[in-house]
Amino acid sequence: MTTFVVFVGAGLGGVARYSLGGWIQQHTGAAFPWATLLINISGSLALAFVIALLEATNASPQWRAFLGIGFLGGYTTFSTFSYEAIRLLQDAQWTRAAAYILASVIVCLAGALSGFQAAAIVLRRG
Repeated sequence: MTTFVVFVGAGLGGVARYSLGGWIQQHTGAAFPWATLLINISGSLALAFVIALLEATNASPQWRAFLGIGFLGGYTTFSTFSYEAIRLLQDAQWTRAAAYILASVIVCLAGALSGFQAAAIVLRRG
């Protein structure tokens, strides 16, 4: 059952991201990735808000899975990164928080660069 609610939530979150991202892009242009930035900010805010409410009300694990993992995970995974980094900081795990934040940003950028390079190699061979 939990897998199903995550599936449904992720689908709805992905549609929300696509729809809102398109609307923002139409109104701001393509010179700066405003859509992605605003979705990441709103997703981070929403995840923290939702988790705090669900924890305070002892909501069912299915609601947490649907909203936190599913909908907001489909909307933006950056929200999970932000939530986890804040939790490490709140727990005064300074070294782990710094390592997580730096690795998430630097290593993910390196991964994206590697993906572009790998695609270029494949396309040259094709």
